[in-house]
Amino acid sequence: MEQVFSELTFWHWLVLGLILFGIEMMTGTFDLLMVAIAAWLTAGFAYFAPDAWTVWQWQMVIFGIASTALIVFGRTVLSGIRKSSPDHPTLNRRMAALIGERGMAMGDFLSGSGQVRIGDTVWRAEAVEGEMIRTGDTVVVEGARMTTALVRRATA
Repeated sequence: MEQVFSELTFWHWLVLGLILFGIEMMTGTFDLLMVAIAAWLTAGFAYFAPDAWTVWQWQMVIFGIASTALIVFGRTVLSGIRKSSPDHPTLNRRMAALIGERGMAMGDFLSGSGQVRIGDTVWRAEAVEGEMIRTGDTVVVEGARMTTALVRRATA
């Protein structure tokens, strides 16, 4: 096993970083990005450090320290990056953005479901609490289930 590690070069660390970065792009965990950056830092160490320092043991130490430090940094200092923006709480949540909007029933709701026009889009809808909604009634979106708007007939 030592023979495998003793042949580590900066190319191995660059490739490991690229593989981890590719997996990160598919999963979106953010932690693998930090480990990929640590692999690239280790590649830089293996390339620029004097030969006496580039033995595999030092490369593993640098990789371990860099990985740990970057993961801690990512989970503490950069933790706000993954949170939703309070300025746009419904960004990329289209159905949640419809709650409170008014629309018009495009037809009678048969068995509690039908279609409503909200803005310039026609949405599948269900009447809440089995309300009877007729063609042309004004409705208000009360909630959403998957891609279906939950609507109630507007009172005023």
